[in-house]
Amino acid sequence: MDPDGVAKAFVEHYYRTFDTSRAALVGLYQEGSMLSFEGEKFMGATAIAAKLTSLPFEKCAHSVVTVDCQPAGPTGGMLVFVSGSLTVGEGEHAIKFSQMFHLMPAGPGNFYVQNDMFRLNYG
Repeated sequence: MDPDGVAKAFVEHYYRTFDTSRAALVGLYQEGSMLSFEGEKFMGATAIAAKLTSLPFEKCAHSVVTVDCQPAGPTGGMLVFVSGSLTVGEGEHAIKFSQMFHLMPAGPGNFYVQNDMFRLNYG
């Protein structure tokens, strides 16, 4: 398994799904998963999906600039750190963001998001 390849494929899948069908992201989380979104914490797949689908915009587009990956622990987990920009609605100005995923194995070749931290980077 190539961790960088797995991280890149995960990031492409995550943001493509976020930008087209946020509700479908629920399958990437488990009940023990946690999301920190702009300082608010949400525990469990249902609460995380509720937060992501309640964001006050229908249309968005992520543009990923960097994806960094490191192994995380003896169980085959990975830390994935993403930076990029986000355009919402018909907005012309992109907002920079950073996001960190702690991926855990869920069977051969499959991962789920154990931890997810998201921040907009203003300034």
